[in-house]
Parts: sequence; structure tokens; C-alpha cells
Amino acid sequence: MFQLNCLNPISQVGLKNLTADYKITDNVNDAEGILVRSAAMHDMELSDKLLAVARAGAGTNNIPLDKCAEKGIVVFNTPGANANGVKELVLAGLLLASRDVVGGIEWVKANAGDENIAKTAEKEKKNFAGSEIMGKKLGVIGLGAIGAKVANAAIALGMEVLGYDPYLSVNAALSLSRHVSVTTNVDDIYAQCDYITVHVPLLDSTKGMIDKDAIAKMKDGVIILNFARDLLANEADVLAALESGKVARYVSDFPNPTAAGKKGCIVIPHLGASTEESEDNCAVMAVQEMMDYLENGNIKNSVNYPACDMGVCTKAGRVAIFHKNIANMITKFTAEFGQKGVNISDMTNKSRGEFAYTLIDVEESVTEDTVKALAAIDGVFRVRIVK
Repeated sequence: MFQLNCLNPISQVGLKNLTADYKITDNVNDAEGILVRSAAMHDMELSDKLLAVARAGAGTNNIPLDKCAEKGIVVFNTPGANANGVKELVLAGLLLASRDVVGGIEWVKANAGDENIAKTAEKEKKNFAGSEIMGKKLGVIGLGAIGAKVANAAIALGMEVLGYDPYLSVNAALSLSRHVSVTTNVDDIYAQCDYITVHVPLLDSTKGMIDKDAIAKMKDGVIILNFARDLLANEADVLAALESGKVARYVSDFPNPTAAGKKGCIVIPHLGASTEESEDNCAVMAVQEMMDYLENGNIKNSVNYPACDMGVCTKAGRVAIFHKNIANMITKFTAEFGQKGVNISDMTNKSRGEFAYTLIDVEESVTEDTVKALAAIDGVFRVRIVK
């Protein structure tokens, strides 16, 4: 019986996938698995029982990834599960920035008592006029699950689309419309595009990437959309560019004191993935990832350990070893089994940066003595009997 704790409310559509081998517990210290959305985990004491954390969403800034990795705790996210919800809001942002729909609506509210409002509106509507997006060029920085959907949808709306992603995967490339042009230089996006939308993770290398230097390379009157992370933009630089007229609009899904209520800013209260469908999809994927790991030791969509899949174990035993990515580790593992006369039937080893993960299937049940011997090897973080 595995025990799971939900740090945030998790969609029942996902939880109903749990079998009778799982129990939801209110005591996080009893849980082998944690399901989380936005709850902050950095100051939490992580129980020795904890094996995995599944984030029902893409961003994992609320989870101490390295701390988890060093304790042999796998952290999952759910890339692509909320992509359609975010894509649709990005399209809404494009339209809201192009035509002053919000300003027009507020004018109607303010003049609701005017008996001749229809007539008055005909005189005032020029103040809220805008431009169509058809025929304009959209730059998409980051062509992952969300960026690719945005690019394809913009093509369908008649826009020209230029994409940039130095880490473009084969699957992402195959999902792109053939009408999307891809550049290897982000400066091409800055120089050519009427609209620029950012869909990259927040890393040291991307933090503040939309700054005064990047903006200086952009077309006058550019519209910038940020539905990924607020810190991807240096918003002080963006506000200065709005004031000068270099940037026409800044659309963000992240309310903060810097941009909220400022002229030229359209700030949305973090609604990108806040749809019933997105929450359901994320919950389903998070639960499935958690179950496959707890039952089989397989890792898919982890953000701190490498992907690893050996299917369902049909042998007598399976052991998972979390360790440093250093030389000679496999030799030491196999030597321990050899000394105990245990035959290895299958094995895989994967690495990600400084961390590595090894799954080993054996012809007889793994004993606690074997676990202790493996755990004593220098560089091993954790040894877990999967079966």
C-alpha cells in the first residue's frame, strides 16, 4: 500500500486513476508520494519515506529540486498537459493587445447610464480602434508544447510565424506546421516581428532575457507577450520602453507591483492553465507518472533525474539506485550482486548532469543486506527495492 499526500487540491479526474494499492493521507510525513500544484516546498522537512513528488503543472520553482535529487526523491512535472489552455489565453492576449477591447468595455461600463449610449459609442469607438493580426509577423521564442501550439494556431489565423528554440526536439519539430519558419538566431525574432511571445523555462540563462538590450533590437511599436514566467522579462526595462513608445503593449499573465495597472500593460491574474480541462489533464498525467514510478521504478518527465523505462518487472526482483554521475559505479553495483551469487537479468543506467539512476532486474528477491551493501558505496544517495 502506497500513501500519497496532496499539498494542494488535486482534480478527482486524476485521483480516480489510483488503484486499491493507494491511500490518500493527510500526514505528509507518512507519504511515499506528494502531489502538488503551487504549494511552496522549499522550507519543508522532507521525510525519509518520501520517494517522489509530482507537480500537476509545468513549472517546478516551488520545489527544491537539488535537495530532492540528493535524497533520491524523483520530481515529476506534466509538460504539455495544460498547453492548450495556455495557448488559448495567448491568443486572447494577442487580440487584447491589438484592439483595445478592455478599454472599450470599461468605457461602456462607465457610460451605462447614457440613454443615447449607442449613438455616443459611434463617436467614441475610434478611441479604441486597433489593428488586425492577420498578415502580421509573430515571433515565438521557445517551441515546446505550448510554443508549438501557439505557432500553429497563429498560422491558422493568417499570421506569419518565426520560431526560435536552440533545444528544439524531434517531437516538437514534427508537431510544427510546415508554414512556421525556424531561425537559429533569436535576434531575427527581435528584428523582424510585430509580436513576440516567450515560452521558455525560467533558468539563470533566461532570467531577464527581455531587457533593454533585447528591446533595442526590436521593431518600433512591438507587442510583447509573456505567459511563461514574469522574471523572463526585466519589467522595469519594459515599462521604460512603453513610456518611450518603443513597445506598444506588454501582456503578462503574472500580476506584480511592477506591471500591474501601468500604462500599456495588460496584466492577467495567472489564468493560463486555470481551466477545468487543464487541471484535469495535469492531474491525470501526474498520477500516472507517480504510479509507474512507485510500482515499476520507471521515470518519465522528471526534472531532476533522467528518463528511464524498463517496463513492468517480470523478474523476481528490481532495485533502483540513485547515485552521483561518476565513473566505475556500475562495476561496483554488479560486483555486489556477484559476490552474493545473484544473477542480473537486465539493467539500465541513465544520467542527467551530476545525477544518475540505475535500474537492475535480478533473478531472486533483493534482500536488505544487498540494499545496505549498495547504499554503502561512495556516491550512492539512495537504494530502493521496487520489487
